[in-house]
Order: sequence, then C-alpha cells, then structure tokens
Amino acid sequence: MGIYKEEFPAGFRVKIADTEELNDFACWWKYHHPLKPEQLRFAGQVSVVENVAFYHGGDVLYTLADLPGYWHEQCLRAAPDV
Repeated sequence: MGIYKEEFPAGFRVKIADTEELNDFACWWKYHHPLKPEQLRFAGQVSVVENVAFYHGGDVLYTLADLPGYWHEQCLRAAPDV
C-alpha cells in the first residue's frame, strides 16, 4: 500500500491466505515476526483486524480477533462479503 499505510484498517474483515501461500511466505520471510507453525492452521479463516502496527521501515503487522500472533499484510486478503 505504501510506507506506514495499511491496506486493512481496524475493524476490517480479512481472510487469511491459504496453506500453500502461508508456507511460501514462511519459507522466504527471514526478518521480524516470522509466522509461527501454529498460525498455519488458521489458513483460509476469516477474522477481524483488531490492531494495526508498523515495524521500522513500514512493514504492516496486524493482530486479528481471537487469533494468535502477528499477521503480515502479505498473508491477508479482503474477506468476501457475506
């Protein structure tokens, strides 16, 4: 989206990427807040953004309602309307 600008604001419904995409991200992402193995079981689930934070340099980190860990913007999609 841009430096220090999130794609998904607090309260936005997001869908976590599928298992293959999360595994790919976990393999190539070697910096801060790597995905934890237990986060992979949430692939494809829909949640709501609780908080948005920015790592030094502008990387966006999200916390999601009722889901553990920090989520990178690359691992999230806009959830389809119900």
